Amino acid sequence: MLDDLKAWINDKFAGTVEHHDLNQLPAPKSVGGQRLEDLRFIVLDLETTGLNPARDKVIAIGAVAIDRLAIPLSDQFDLILRRPELDISETVLIHGIGPEALTRGHETRDALLKLLEWMNGDPILAFHSAFDRKFLEKALRQQLGYTRPHEWLDVAELMPAFFPKAREGVKRLDNWSEHFGLENAARHHAAADALATAELSLIAFRQARQQGVGTLDELNQKLRYYQRLKTLRRL
Repeated sequence: MLDDLKAWINDKFAGTVEHHDLNQLPAPKSVGGQRLEDLRFIVLDLETTGLNPARDKVIAIGAVAIDRLAIPLSDQFDLILRRPELDISETVLIHGIGPEALTRGHETRDALLKLLEWMNGDPILAFHSAFDRKFLEKALRQQLGYTRPHEWLDVAELMPAFFPKAREGVKRLDNWSEHFGLENAARHHAAADALATAELSLIAFRQARQQGVGTLDELNQKLRYYQRLKTLRRL
């Protein structure tokens, strides 16, 4: 079933983008009093050649949507970028992405245009979002000259904000998945990690609603409160 879904996604995003007019791309949506159950979120995960945005490159983009507090399996994004020049020894070891996949991958510019169109300006969730944000914004700026700011939320902070009593050491995506009994059979695969992050996000959203946090504004306020508490604990 997973292979069929990947084939469907590749067919959906195959080919060249029909237009390259950045002015026609959906505008990033502003944060306000939208209720969580009325929103579509983009849950994003990037696979890269390393951890340094100044030097390393994106090699795969995986994303799933959360639409009205559900994860529609038909609303996903999973592309490998064309990077035939790379030394693939480490990409195979960590991501399982070999030379054939990197040679047959999608051109970066077209992939980013497709991503922006699919995202439709919706707010973005990611685990340790600063990492993905730096890589994505750099790629968008270099490839497209695109600098419009999107709304990002960090699931790595969302989880402890709503589950402060989780056992010590629950910090990584693997830790939180194990804590809630979630399975990720393809770790370090962008789409699979995005799906795991989306499942955790839904758990956090359910907890948020139980605590009376029902809008995107209130969610951001909760995160700011959690960040202030973290700062105070360090003093």
